[in-house]
Amino acid sequence: AAMCLNEVRASLGPTFLTNRKDREGKETMGNKVTVLALFKAKPGLEEEVKRELMALQGPTRSEEGCINYDLHQSQEDPSRFMFYENWKSQEDLDKHLQMPYLTAFREKAGDLLAEPTSITLHNRI
Repeated sequence: AAMCLNEVRASLGPTFLTNRKDREGKETMGNKVTVLALFKAKPGLEEEVKRELMALQGPTRSEEGCINYDLHQSQEDPSRFMFYENWKSQEDLDKHLQMPYLTAFREKAGDLLAEPTSITLHNRI
């Protein structure tokens, strides 16, 4: 069954998502969407989290609506990771969030991550 963004939010735990409306209150559907997804590995699991996140890059980058999907690791704290993503539309991001490899990662996240994933959506201004 397809998961909507709200269901994905719920499955990730208490994540933080920005409003999907612009300053005039118009829905942003159809516009390019930038995503920042922040992860913190449990102590001693940094390399495992890094491998799991890196494994998401190949299949995600092949998705039709993916512009870029880039993984970063903090210079100050190697347990912190960030995906910087750009999607052609909110619909493409919603499709991405339903992919089986993301579902599999979400099932492992509780064992690997020290805190809930933080996800924010942005529009370029």
